[in-house]
Formats: sequence, structure tokens, C-alpha cells
Amino acid sequence: MNEIKLSVRSLVEYTERSGDIDDRFRDSFDRAKEGRKIHRMIQEQYGQSFSSEVPLKNTTVYKDIKYTVQGRADGIGKDEHEYIIDEIKSTTRELDELEYNSNKYHWAQVKCYGYFFCKDKGLDHITLQLSYYQVDKKELKIIKKAFNFEELENFYISLLEKYAVFTEMIASHIKLRDESISNLVFPYPAFRKGQRYLSANVYKAIEKNANLLAEAATGIGKTISTLFPAIKALGENLTDKIFYLTSKSTQKKACLNQVFMMKKKGLDIRAIEITAKNKICLNDQVKCNPDDCPYAKGHFDRVNAAIIDIFDNEDVITDELVRKYALKHKVCPLELELDLTNFCDLVICDYNYVFDPTVYLKRYFDEVVIRTCLLVDESHNLVSRGRDMYSYELFLNQIEDIAFKIEVENKIEDRVKKSLMKIAEQIRGEMYEDKNSTVIYELSLGLIDLCMEAKDAISKLLIKERNHPLYDKLLDLFFDLNKFIKISDYYDESFVTIIRSEGEEVSYKLSCLDTHTIFKNKLALISSAVFFSATLSPLGFFADMFGLDDYYNIRIESPFPKENLRVNLIKLSTRYKDRERNKYKIAGILKSLNQRSGNKLIFFPSYGYMKEILDIIDFKVEVQEANLSEKDRLDYLSKFKKSSSVMGFCVLGGVFSEGIDLIGDRLETVAVISVGLPGISLENDLIKEHFNALGKNGFNYAYLYPGMNKVHQAGGRLIRDIYDTGDLYLIDDRFDSYPYLSLLPKQWRDYKIITNINQIK
Repeated sequence: MNEIKLSVRSLVEYTERSGDIDDRFRDSFDRAKEGRKIHRMIQEQYGQSFSSEVPLKNTTVYKDIKYTVQGRADGIGKDEHEYIIDEIKSTTRELDELEYNSNKYHWAQVKCYGYFFCKDKGLDHITLQLSYYQVDKKELKIIKKAFNFEELENFYISLLEKYAVFTEMIASHIKLRDESISNLVFPYPAFRKGQRYLSANVYKAIEKNANLLAEAATGIGKTISTLFPAIKALGENLTDKIFYLTSKSTQKKACLNQVFMMKKKGLDIRAIEITAKNKICLNDQVKCNPDDCPYAKGHFDRVNAAIIDIFDNEDVITDELVRKYALKHKVCPLELELDLTNFCDLVICDYNYVFDPTVYLKRYFDEVVIRTCLLVDESHNLVSRGRDMYSYELFLNQIEDIAFKIEVENKIEDRVKKSLMKIAEQIRGEMYEDKNSTVIYELSLGLIDLCMEAKDAISKLLIKERNHPLYDKLLDLFFDLNKFIKISDYYDESFVTIIRSEGEEVSYKLSCLDTHTIFKNKLALISSAVFFSATLSPLGFFADMFGLDDYYNIRIESPFPKENLRVNLIKLSTRYKDRERNKYKIAGILKSLNQRSGNKLIFFPSYGYMKEILDIIDFKVEVQEANLSEKDRLDYLSKFKKSSSVMGFCVLGGVFSEGIDLIGDRLETVAVISVGLPGISLENDLIKEHFNALGKNGFNYAYLYPGMNKVHQAGGRLIRDIYDTGDLYLIDDRFDSYPYLSLLPKQWRDYKIITNINQIK
């Protein structure tokens, strides 16, 4: 018997929703904080019998399908006579406007909870209530209604009946999918060395609901070696959905290519590539409301038909297909692709959709209904990306500029102006007057309260004055404040506050130094996670950063013949203090390398150092510019042809130091200048200080490990295929000493020391 697993929210959304998308305003209600206040208010009414956040689950067999639906009721209480189930909702509407029939979607949720609870307890009736919290007036209105069990059961069955159009689609797909997976063989003629071992461990991790950290050398074929066993596990009911997470669009395409490869071998799977809103939007401007976007108007009236249509005709859904069907059905492509993920087995997306606090897919990672497996590609990138996700800054100039431009003509504008000036005053009051940087080791609760006050005021202005001359600026600030407040919820001893004054610009930043606890809590909601990359050394450092207290790890060496890679070491100091003195020697080394045949990539520790060398060389090179578009990136790589002899200057940690394949004669030499240590900065020193306080080596965590990781990635561009050969030049005397030498890949340690420039041939 087929089983459909759903959250109450998903069931209700797909059966009861209608109307427009409109994100011109989303009220300022902070559900977590305000919800706790309201729960306490209700607890006072019902005494100790009232419980908050109560999980409820129901399994019903309807028309030969087993539906397992679960959710979490905001509260369940009991007075002298009966049970009451409460659902808490925020609103900016006047409470007098709200009656029983005001929102069928809200009542549908609480009626599902009522049915589940009555079924479990054998009750023949129950009272359900909606508690509406008015965010501006901070008032509460409770609407109650009694239901008998038969009413609730009939209503619930009616939802399952409405959902049947999706059920039939899901059930028929699962049957075909599982049959195809059982017959699926590895899509290449044979496993490369190390591939079978990696695949077996990925399968084992999913089977055991465990976390795996896998360092597998370049050339293993990590994408297919992780994807293939995960799909096998899916077909054997060991997981319900696979998320393949990447940091770059090129990696998403690489994953899709492997899916298409398996499709040619008979695989029947539904997969989708999620694309960011600004890239997939069909409108002239990204404005998600019915007045400015025809795809937002009536979206929910048409989107279910679009979902059925796309799955009647497609199985692997790219961004181009999402746009095609969104245009056909006149629906929002972003909302469509997010809905499509509910019916897909494999979701290919950026790290953000799992880990970012404001972007993550709440439908999967708030309400845990299904078993999810994460495959985190090039996961070394998650360290810096994670810190960025949980750091955010406000700019004082932006706040004061808007405040000064508001010409007060009503009470709402006056409230916005005053609240913004209070924020500016608070920030200036927290700064050290005689320093450019102020570091604070605790959260300023006063500032957060002021931000919430300003956000509430801006929200009210945006709702009532949609043609306000500062509307767009206020909307941007609204979202900035929202993200800032959201980040403040995570603030603990792994954060610091940094106030910077640079010229006339002042920034106020909540800076995350350590993501261990945050990611640990995220992973607690996930069945299994596989973190894989060619560069995860030392493994303990990355496990710490990923929040992995309980995991196992594997290492897989390069599958290619050792003699294919020739490693050369030039012992020359590239420390900052020695760069001016040694730059002409570096230029001479690069000139000798340029005289070699074939294409060369030279990696510098920074754009500044690259420019210093560019200024003194007398030969032509192709230079990586900052902020390249995808087209610019492809244009740069196209210059490295099989028959050419081009030297390219790139930056360690940049777009060309990982995720590119210049196979065969397209690349024959790589040189890495320096050990890649990040520049000394306030943030990096604070990271060092934080880990020192935890009894760890702060310098290693802040500087050494991130730097050497970039070196590994750059050197890994050279040998991409079994027939590739090439020369790797490591230019820095520190590579020959501890701890740098111990962090080099094993295959690199058998290096030749170059003592004379004439040895470069």
C-alpha cells in the first residue's frame, strides 16, 4: 500500500488556498517570541492543564492510500468540562473585522488538529479556537466554536478527497520510481578506484540515519558516487527525499547531468533545480504583489493546475522548464518551483535553502514529517558561507537618510521617523568615540527592541501608504531590520557585535564566529547528512564547524597514477613583510613558467598582490577580474584551449580555484603563491580569540585551516582525469615546515625542491 506523508500545513495549503501572492507587507509578528507571550496568557485562563506546541499525528487509509499527516497545535487545554485546541495567528487587521468565517485556511488547520485529537482520545466533541493577535495594538481576540467528531471527520475526509488529484499522481510515480531504482545499475562502465567505497559509505549513512564526513580526492567522481547510493536508498524506503546542496550553479548543473545520465539507464525520478528569485522571475521587476505582477494576481487559483500539468509532461525540472510552465499558467515561477519540491524525490539547490535562517525551506525543516537526506557538495565552502548566513549589519547612513527624508504629515510617518532616529542615537551611543571599531560581546537588547518598534511602524506605513515616495527604500529597510532581528534570536557566546566607523559610514554588525551549535540544531531535524569535498582536512575542524558531534568519517586518496602529478616546491618567503623584497624573484619565476609550453594558472593570495606582480612583468597574461558574471567566467575559461599556451592570473578562493575542469591539454601547469592565509582582520582575530577561549588553536581555526584549504582547491584544478598529467608549483618556504607540510595532501608530499630558476623547464 502506498503511503503519503504530509504536514497539516501542506494538506491545507494545497486544498484550501486561493487568491493572490502579495508580499508588499508581512506583519511584524515574531511568532516565536510573541507566541510564548500569548501561550502564557492562555495558560492563565486554563491553568496547569494547558500545553503548548503539542505534536499531533494521524494515519488514515482512504481509497487504498495510507495518509500519514502530522502537525503541531499551538496549544491544547482543558477546563472543567472539555478539551480546547487553540491555534494562534497574527494579524494587522482590526479585530472587529474577524469573525468565524474570516479565514477558512486557519480553521482548516485547527479542524485537522481537532480531528486527530478526538480520534486519539475517543472524544465525540471538542471546542476549537483561533486566537488572533493584533500586532499594532497588541490585543487578543479569541473565536471559539464547538464541533462534534463526525463533523471533523467528514471535513478531514473532504480534504483528502480534494488532495486526491495529487495522490494519484504521487502513487503512480512512486511505483514506477521504485521499480526503476531496483533495476538501476551504476551508469558508467565501471567504478573508479574509491567510488565503490564512497558509495557504500553514503548508503550506510542513510541506512543508519548517520552523518558522514567524506574527504575524497579530486577525480573520484564524487557527484555520482553520492547521488547513486542515495537514490538506491530512496528506492528501498530508507529515506523520503534527497537534497543535493551546492554553493555554485555549475555544481547544480553537474548534478543534473548525472541525473540525466541515470535516466538514460532507465531511472524514473522526479528532480528539480531551485533557482533564486531574482534569476527566475518573469516580471520586469521583482515585485510580488497583484498590482505590479500579473503572475502574482490569482496565482493560487491556478497553481495546482500548473503542478499537475508539469508532472504530466516532465520529470527532471530545470529552471527553463519552470519558467515555461509558469508563463503558460500565468503563475509565479518562484512559488511554483517551491511547490514542485513537495512532489520531487530530489531537490538540487543552494546551501541557503537548508541552512539560511531567512531563506530555508520551512515546509521541510520546521515541521519534520518526512525523512530527509542531505548531500552537501564541496562542503568546505559551508564554513565561511555559514558564518555569513548568521551575520548581518545595519548601516547608520541608510537609517538616518530615510529618517531625514520623511516629511511628517501624519502619525504613522511621525512614528517611523522617531523610531529610526532612536536607532541612530542608540548606535552612536554604543560606539567608542576615539576608535574606528567597537567590539561588544553581548547583544544590545535595547537596540533590538528599537528595531522591532521601527519594523512595526514601517510595516504599518507600507500597508496604508503604498504610493509613499519612500516606499521602496522603506521596504528595503523593513527587510534589513527583519533579518537583523532574526539573526539576534541566535545570538550567544559564539557571536560578537562590531560597530565600524569608516569615514562617514557607520555599520552595526552582528557577527557569527562559530556555527557549531546552530548547525547542530539544524541537523537534529535531518535523518542523515553527507558532507563531501576534496578538501576537508583536518576532519575534526570541519566536523566542529558543521555541528557534528556524532559522525563517522572516511578519506579516499586520488585514483590517478601518482606519476601523473609532479609537485615542485620553491622555498621563497611570500609573507607580507617580505613581498616587496621578493616580488621581482616571483616575477622571474613566473616568466620562466610562462616560457613552458601549454596553459598555466597562477593563484595569488589577493588581488592586491596580483596587481603588484602585474605592474612589473613584461609578458601577457589573462587576469581574473573581480565580480565576474557567468558569461565573463565562461569567456575567461574559453581562452584555455588544447592548442594554446596561455598564462592566467587568478585569486585563491575565487571562482577559478574550484569547480572548473580544464581536462587534458587545456591545463598543464598550476602555481600556488603563498599558503593562502586570510589577511589579518578584526573578524579573523575575533574568531581566533573565540576558539582560543574554547581551548582550541584559534590561529589554526581562523587562519591556517581556511588558508590551506584554498591551496588544496587551487592545486586540485590540475589533474581532473586519468590521462591528465601536469606540474604543480608551490611557492612559499612554509610549505616545507610544520604545520603546513602536515596539511598537504598525501600525494603532494613527495615534492621536488627547486633551488634554481633554471630547473623550471
